[in-house]
Amino acid sequence: MTRSTAWRRHPLARYAVLILALALVGMVYAAFVQASKPADAALAAGKVDDVAEGKSLFVAHCSSCHGMNAEGTNVAPTLVGVGAAAVDFQMSTGRMPAGNPGPQAPRKPLAHWVNEESTRQVAAYVQSLGGGPQVPGKEQVDPKLGDAGKGGELFRANCIQCHNWAGAGGALTQGKYAPNLNESSPTQIYEAMVTGPQAMPVFNDSTITPEEKRSMIAYITQVREQKDPGGFGLGRIGPVTEGLVAFVAGIAALALAAIWITAKKRQKS
Repeated sequence: MTRSTAWRRHPLARYAVLILALALVGMVYAAFVQASKPADAALAAGKVDDVAEGKSLFVAHCSSCHGMNAEGTNVAPTLVGVGAAAVDFQMSTGRMPAGNPGPQAPRKPLAHWVNEESTRQVAAYVQSLGGGPQVPGKEQVDPKLGDAGKGGELFRANCIQCHNWAGAGGALTQGKYAPNLNESSPTQIYEAMVTGPQAMPVFNDSTITPEEKRSMIAYITQVREQKDPGGFGLGRIGPVTEGLVAFVAGIAALALAAIWITAKKRQKS
């Protein structure tokens, strides 16, 4: 009998193998937890101290709808895994905290307690709950580094169905709408693409790369500066307003013409 065979037949061998297996599982688990440690995610969104401050703000201002641990309620969805970018978008545009529940939260002035610091802190807390898209850096959203021509092609292929070619927005179903993009900052546009707020789909990096997103931002911001060589822009909504103006102007012109003709006949008679 060899030494290895004798060791395998030893009464304590099975316990040694079990202990070794448990140790390996523990090491793998520890490595996984360390890789996704909330503090690391919080560091990406701000300071580690921001998590504690953000939790205090969340409990005071957000938990009534989203739950004490952001687990969600019948009024508002869970925020676990939505990421710092979603929080930054919703709070920086005034959509959150929400006013009256409705089909869609509109853009509005910021709440009295919402500022750049408090937004960063709440975002860090939500990021620590389960990761998710993070707030993009300045270089990621710099329109000067993008290709507006390429961005226009991508925007027309993916966005004009809802937002209009100039980002003027448009109506959707069930009381929802695609908002006007003229007030959105480059960071907010990027965050909307990666988080998909409300009726908007998510455009992750495998669908539209970060470089392509930056080019789309370049196009959106460039369109704002374009003039309307044909005359009035009429909100740049398209044939709806153009047709309405043409109809109203045409009817008014016909009415004035009828009044003028009638007045002329009365003068002759």
